[in-house]
Amino acid sequence: MGLFDFVRDVGAKVGIGDSTAEIAAKEAVEKQKAVLEKQHADMAAAKAKDDAAKATAAKDHEATVARRREAASKRRSARIREERAEVKRSYQLEKYVMDLGLECDDLDISYDDGKAYVSGCAPSSEMREKIILAVGNAEGVDQVEDDIEVEAPAPDAVFHTVQSGDTLSAIAKTVYGDANRYPEIFEANKPMLTDPNLIYPGQVLRCPK
Repeated sequence: MGLFDFVRDVGAKVGIGDSTAEIAAKEAVEKQKAVLEKQHADMAAAKAKDDAAKATAAKDHEATVARRREAASKRRSARIREERAEVKRSYQLEKYVMDLGLECDDLDISYDDGKAYVSGCAPSSEMREKIILAVGNAEGVDQVEDDIEVEAPAPDAVFHTVQSGDTLSAIAKTVYGDANRYPEIFEANKPMLTDPNLIYPGQVLRCPK
């Protein structure tokens, strides 16, 4: 009988298992594998997050484009409606002037956002002024720009804007210094005026010189 010495951790013990070095190597491999798996998982998560962000951005872009298209469509529709309304208003103003019996060759009236453009050829300054007043006193008209030629020019009349409380007599007193001359103003504004007592604030009247 005797005692034999061996190197404890050199090589694998037959029938017993792995050596310490082999175990360490396997653990290192497992750790590396775990690191790689985590890296792959992180990359996959980052890609999924990036894809989700891109999808959200694409969806937001599509929604923005859709809103812009809808807004542009509404603006176009509104512009078309406005243009149609202006054409209709132009026709109505021309018809109104003709229905009043006011004479003007080649009468043309266009309406744009509260402003009326009038052209043609009137027989007299009086007729030109009456046409301007008829159009200017119409609902929705803020300004009148005229290019009406006059066959027989005469001095322009005074235009008076009716104030609250005004009467034709008061206006005659202001313009002529004589309240009794109000019939002259009434006659000068026919056929727009049909009753000397029916005038309203904001209405413009012509007062011949």
